[in-house]
Amino acid sequence: MSTDKVSKINLLLSQQPQGIVFQSAWLQAHGYSYNLQKRYRESKWLEPIGDGAMKRFNDSITYEGGLYALQKQSGMSTHPGGKTALQMQGLAHYILLEQSLVFIFGSPSEQLPLWFKKYNWGVKLNYHASSFLPPSLELVEKKVNQFSILISSPLRALMECLYLAPDEQDLMECYHLMEGLNNIRPSAVQEMLECCGSIKVKRLFLYLAEKAGHAWFARLNPEKINLGKGKRSIVTKGVYNSKYQITVPEELENYDQR
Repeated sequence: MSTDKVSKINLLLSQQPQGIVFQSAWLQAHGYSYNLQKRYRESKWLEPIGDGAMKRFNDSITYEGGLYALQKQSGMSTHPGGKTALQMQGLAHYILLEQSLVFIFGSPSEQLPLWFKKYNWGVKLNYHASSFLPPSLELVEKKVNQFSILISSPLRALMECLYLAPDEQDLMECYHLMEGLNNIRPSAVQEMLECCGSIKVKRLFLYLAEKAGHAWFARLNPEKINLGKGKRSIVTKGVYNSKYQITVPEELENYDQR
């Protein structure tokens, strides 16, 4: 291989962090032709992890390195959310976590590439494509090893948990998580609730926030929040809350009441 081609791959690897995925289309767009990529693979600079994606030869990668490629190279909104985002921020003390299960959220307008879905990341990916929240709202940078990715803020992560409730997320766990949201800005909560497209999530969020007794709850303007009409049965056998017109677990409705 020529010195120029070696210098070119050295420049790429020196500018990009360890532990990430390189997508072929992104490399091609940055001057690394498919023929050149093939030579780098043959020369043991890069190695494929699936159709259209590579990593440094003998590099160790995790699903976060794959998400880095989707976010930074493809501009996708796919991100760790729900329980996973809370765990990454050290806020999952009150919930039961299955370490091998990772919750990923993305937009229905975006398609996960096959290489990401098929690669063995060593964890089970629980992927949800939904537009119930704007794709970029309340995402925060999180350092992972030598790079950073966007993950859900605590506020967005809790709403994602409520989106999965009650089938994939316990509502008592959600309440305990809500209890920990003492320092969020009322304006951020207001914006999220106004933008949220799920009536279930909005009603549950307000119900839990009021029950937790947060000071910021009084500063919200519910008149600007579309809560829909009619009753919502969150669980089949529960207690009806007339204010928010939802049926919730009896354990939750009666919790901490004297």
